[in-house]
Amino acid sequence: MELVPVEKTMLVSASSPVGKLGSAIAHSVYGEIHVELRAIGAGAVNQACKAVAVARRYVEPQALDILVRIGFSDVDLPDKEVTALTFEIIVDRGQYGSNRSG
Repeated sequence: MELVPVEKTMLVSASSPVGKLGSAIAHSVYGEIHVELRAIGAGAVNQACKAVAVARRYVEPQALDILVRIGFSDVDLPDKEVTALTFEIIVDRGQYGSNRSG
């Protein structure tokens, strides 16, 4: 799988609306924009995971699937440095449905 530079970073919080975030991810997939989600804290990670699941349902009718590469990123806040979880969105355009569960 080739490495492609991230073109857009979406910051996710515990109060991010899952449907809107999932829609934004799907629109980025349609526009072929390479996206990464960044979440700090358990609530934000939860919202990011749910948004990816929603986005998968949005792109399913176009015979696309979304895969995620998870990583860590150090973030400098005004008073401290924290570690964020990153979710790199990868579009699977081939073999859709042949071995899919979910």
